Amino acid sequence: MGQWFSTDANTESANLASSVNQYLKNFKLESRILSEETRVLIQYFLEKGDVPKAISIVNSVFKVIENAPLSIAVTGESGAGKSTLINALRGMGHEEEGSAATGAVETTMERTEYKHPKFPNVSIWDLPGIGTTNFPPEKYLREVKFAEYDFFLLVSAARFKYSDAELAKAIAKMKKNFYFVRTKIDMDLASEEKAKPTTFRKDVILGKMSDDCVKNLQGAQVTASEIFLVSSLDRSDYDFPKLETTLLRDLPAHKRHIFMQCLPSVTEAAIDRKRDALKQMMFLDALKRGATATIPFTGHVTDKDIEKLEEILTQYRSDFGLDDASLENVAKDLHVSVQDLKANLQSPRLLSADSHESLVENLKEGMEAISSVTGEFIAAGLYFTMVFYLQYYFLDTVASDAKALLNKEDLFHASGSYD
Repeated sequence: MGQWFSTDANTESANLASSVNQYLKNFKLESRILSEETRVLIQYFLEKGDVPKAISIVNSVFKVIENAPLSIAVTGESGAGKSTLINALRGMGHEEEGSAATGAVETTMERTEYKHPKFPNVSIWDLPGIGTTNFPPEKYLREVKFAEYDFFLLVSAARFKYSDAELAKAIAKMKKNFYFVRTKIDMDLASEEKAKPTTFRKDVILGKMSDDCVKNLQGAQVTASEIFLVSSLDRSDYDFPKLETTLLRDLPAHKRHIFMQCLPSVTEAAIDRKRDALKQMMFLDALKRGATATIPFTGHVTDKDIEKLEEILTQYRSDFGLDDASLENVAKDLHVSVQDLKANLQSPRLLSADSHESLVENLKEGMEAISSVTGEFIAAGLYFTMVFYLQYYFLDTVASDAKALLNKEDLFHASGSYD
C-alpha cells in the first residue's frame, strides 16, 4: 500500500488519526461498533500516513457489520412468557402477522425460529424448556444446536428450578453467555398490591423477588451475576432497559450495531444508542469514501444530493419508528390526525421545502452540531461533504422526534392540539 502524504503531510495525517480516535472513543462501550483492536489498528495506519490501508480496514469492518448474523436463544417452560418476550425483542404486538403465538402448549422438542420483521439477519429461537424433556443438559444443548446462538435467555415466571440451574452450568461449560430473566413482574406486583394495599411497596417487593431468585440459584450451586426482572408488555420499565444494555456490552462489537437497530425505541437510552451507532457508521462511511480530500466547501445543493438525502431521511425515520405507516398507528392510538401528529414533529418536514435557503439553514445547524463534538476534524484535514453535515443534522432531528413521541401526551398538550 502506498503513502498518501508527504513528510509534511504526515503531521496532518497524525492529527487526523488523533481526531478519528477521539471521535470513536467518545461513545459509551455498549454503543461502540468497533472493537478496541480495530480502532487501534485504524489509528495506527493513519498515524503512519498509510490512509489506503486504514480505508481497507474500514471496508472490512463495514462488510462484517453489515453481514453479521445475530441469533438469540430463549428457553423456559411452557407458560413462562417466552413468546411474549420474543415479541417484545422483535418490537411486535401479539396480534401482528408473524408474531410468536402466546398461550401455546409446548409438546415437542423442536425449536422455532422467529425472524425480526425489519432485520432478516436477526433470529430469535424459541426453545422448549429443559424441564419438558427427558434429556440431560449436555444432550439437550446438542439437540437444540447450542453453537448457533450468541447467547441464551433462561426464562421463568416464578422460581428458577433445579433443571434451569443445571442447564445454566452446562451452557457455561460450553463457553456461551446466559442470562436469567424473571418475567411477568407487572402481574406479580399487581397481585401483591391487591392482596396488601396498605403495606405494598414496589421497590421492597422487587428486591425480595430478586433475592429469592438469587438464593434459589445459589442453592443449586449456580452463581448468577445478574437476574433481570422484566415485564415484556412494558419494555421501558423494570429491568428490561438494563437487560438490553447488558446484552450490548457483552456482545462482540461487530454485532452491537444490528442489535441496537432492531431493539424498539421505547426509552431515551435505546434511542441514544441507536443514534450513536448510526453516527459511527456515518463517520466511517465518510472516511471510507475518501473524506480526506480538500475540496472547497461551496454549500451548493444538487438534485442528486436531494435524492440521496431523501433516501437517508426515509431510512432514519424507519429506523426510529417514525415512517408514515408507524405514525399512522400512533395517530390512531392518540385519536389525532396524522397531519396533526406530523405538525408536532420536525423530521417529516426536513425536506418538504424546495427552497435552497431552507437546506442551507439545515446545513449550518448540522455543521454547528458536529463541530461542537468534532471541532478538531476540519483543522486536522478531514473533509466532510455537505451531505454528511445534513445527514448528521437529520439523524439528530429524527432521534429528537423519537424521544418526543415517548411522551406523546406532553407533546400534544404543549401544542394545544391534543384532545
